[in-house]
Parts: sequence; structure tokens; C-alpha cells
Amino acid sequence: MPRRRTFASAILACAHSMLTALRHPACAGQQRRLSGHGQPLAASMVERAAGQGMPEWTRWRYVLYIRSMASGPTVTSADPTAAPPMPRPRMERRRTFADFLTQYLLPLVAMAMLGFALWYVAKTRPVTRNPPPPIMPARSPYADTLAAAGIVEAQTENISVGSATPGVVVQVFVKVGDEVKAGQPLFRLDDRQLQGELAVKRAMVSQAKSELIRLEAEPRKEKIPVIVAQVNEARAAVIRETDVLKRTEDMFARKVTTEQELIARREALAGAQAELDKSQADLDLLKAGSWQYDRDVAREAISKAEADVAKAEIELDRLVVRALVAGEVLQVKVRPGEYVGTPPNQPLIILGNIETLHVRVDIDEYDIPRFRSDVPATAVPRGNLQVRYPLKFVRVEPFVIPKKSLTGDNTERVDTRVLQVIYEFDPAGLPLLFVGQQVEVFIEAMAPPVPAG
Repeated sequence: MPRRRTFASAILACAHSMLTALRHPACAGQQRRLSGHGQPLAASMVERAAGQGMPEWTRWRYVLYIRSMASGPTVTSADPTAAPPMPRPRMERRRTFADFLTQYLLPLVAMAMLGFALWYVAKTRPVTRNPPPPIMPARSPYADTLAAAGIVEAQTENISVGSATPGVVVQVFVKVGDEVKAGQPLFRLDDRQLQGELAVKRAMVSQAKSELIRLEAEPRKEKIPVIVAQVNEARAAVIRETDVLKRTEDMFARKVTTEQELIARREALAGAQAELDKSQADLDLLKAGSWQYDRDVAREAISKAEADVAKAEIELDRLVVRALVAGEVLQVKVRPGEYVGTPPNQPLIILGNIETLHVRVDIDEYDIPRFRSDVPATAVPRGNLQVRYPLKFVRVEPFVIPKKSLTGDNTERVDTRVLQVIYEFDPAGLPLLFVGQQVEVFIEAMAPPVPAG
């Protein structure tokens, strides 16, 4: 919504337009005439505006504005002969000591400190032309050398002991550094389930043996009178049926009874006779005792039950893991309460005979033609280059394998293959070496062939 223009604002706008026009070069004469009357003119116009109801703060704003317009610099006349206006002097304050410090002294101090910093950095920076290595590398004692990396292992190699059956470990019998003999227990798994199965199988053995004793003890004397009584009863039934049949035949001859009755009496006599024969056969079988083949079956049942017991005992014994060779416990990775399975390459205990140590040396396939087994060799442990261990050749494993032991050299290839050679050394009288420690091996080699021409 447009702002309503009052009479006071119209008066002020008119004064503003008049002063702006007087600043034009064409009004230079009027400027000179009105230069002494600028402030009275502005004051009179503002008083008239105040009489029209202008607020106090607005009135003083216009006073300052019109006063600055009226007392502004005189515009140069277009007449070249006119005298130039007098320049107004510039107000300058007196220089102090603080001005001298900020303008001259502080920049000089900053430049001096910057120069000192550059000189100090250049002076204190260490410059080494030929820096020595942190650790001197091992040096070969031979003129022509075949160098290789080796790793220390036990004389029996590192034997990784695992578990043939899964289960929970309930007891560990050894610790690191213990000397063990062949057959000595190392740790035991939970065997409660197999103990229960073993008790059942032993009871089955006892049952089979009792069955054989029962067969061998037959006939039982108490059973014979019972069977004899059954035979006598059957014989009495035969006599009774025979007498009845005779009377029936006499009556049939006198035409007193029917032929059907006669046939029924004959069949009853035959049944009684068969029952007598059966009772007599049972008596003869009881008196003969057990059958030989039944006793043989009982004996085989005993053997089977005993075999089941032996199998259960073997399974129970397998839960106790034992050392198969004599040596020293190098590492223990199992604790009571842990569950062990049967995955491959999971050693629970590592054993080895370290009375005489072996060094497994990896010879690069490019150096195989220079290798000889009847030449001296020396091992130098890393970190102790002053000590040399004389090596004695043991064997060559004639199967070239991919290299697994990396030395960290930047020229080393991971796709190379190596020939593994086994040396031995006696650590007596020398600083102790540990199984798994890497050594630098130097082998006296044949001189490389000189190419023809």
C-alpha cells in the first residue's frame, strides 16, 4: 500500500531538489550567493516542516541532510578563467610512538625472526651422505656362495598333535617345556557317555556267558519228573481210549451203537497215542541235554559281546590323547573346558625332539644347479650376526614345492618354487636357537659357468 505523502515531506523534497540543482556547474553564481545562507535556509524549511507535525527524529535527520547539502563543496565553473576554489586543509593528528612501532619497528622484527628461523632450520637439518644400515647384513665366509633362507625345526620335525574324536577337554596333563615319553597322556576328553555304553556291553557279556553255562548244565534234574508224569498221563489216556474202543466195537457188533460212534472212538485212541509219543520224545530230548550247536552259538555270542566291550574300551582310550614319540612340549593350544573338533591342520599340542635341531633350507629353483650336498654350510641367526652355526647335511626332499616362507625382500617372487634341504647342528656351547626361528644360510657353491665366446 503506497505511503501517504504529507505537506511536511513535500516541503523537504522541494528543498532537496533546490539544493541539488544548485550543485550543477550552471548555477555557480547562485551557489556563491546562497553559500552564506545555506544553514538559515535549511533551518527555516525544517521549522516549517516541524509545524506540520513531523516527528522529532525525522526532523533532525532532514536537518543534517539539508545542512550537508547546503554546505557542500562548490562545483567548479565551466569558465576556464575563473579562479580555482581554495582547497580545504586535511585534518591530521600528531604521530605517536605507538605509530612508529606499528609502522616500522614491528615489520623489521618480523623479518629478522623469519630470517633466523630459515637459518636455524638449514643449520640443524642432518645431512648424511652415506648412511650406515641399521643392522649390518650377514656376510658369507665363502668366495662363491649360495644364499638361502632357513627355519629352525625339531629333529623329529614339528609334530602337531590333534584329537581323533570331537569332545570337551576335561583335563590337560602337560605344559610348555615338559619332557614327555612315548605313550604319555597329554590331555583327556569327556568320557561319560562311553563309560555308560561300556557298562552296558559288559553286562551283555555276562548274559551271554550265563546262557552258555545254562546250556552246558542241561538236563535239569527237576524237569525230568515233570516230563515223566506227562508221559504216564499220556499212556493212561491211551489205555483208557483202547478200552473204550473195545466196548464200542462189541456194541457195534450187536448193532447197539452206530458206525459214527465207532469211528470217533478210533480217532480218540489215535490222538491219545500221538500225545503219548510226544511226551516220550520230550522226555528223551530232556535226558539228552543241550544241543552241541546251541552251545557253539552261545560261545559265539560271548565272543561278540566281548568284542563290543573291547571296542568300547578302545573308543574310551582314544579320548585320552597320548604322545607317540618322546620329545619336548613346544606349544599348548588347548585348555580345560574347550571344545575340540576334528578339522585338518588344527594342532592342539606341538611336540618335538630338540636335542639336535634341524634347519629346513629353501633353495630357489634357479640356484638348484649350483647346489652341492658335500660342501660346508653355515647358518647365521637374524639379530646375532657374530655367531655362526656350522651345519651338517642330512637329506634332500626331492620334491620342489611352491615357496611359502617369505623373507620380505622386495626382489622376492611369490610364484617361485624351492627345493627343501635339511641340515642339522648341535646347539651345545652356542647361543640358544628356538624352533621356528629364521636364519640366513650360506652354502659354498660352484662358480657360475663362464659363457663360451
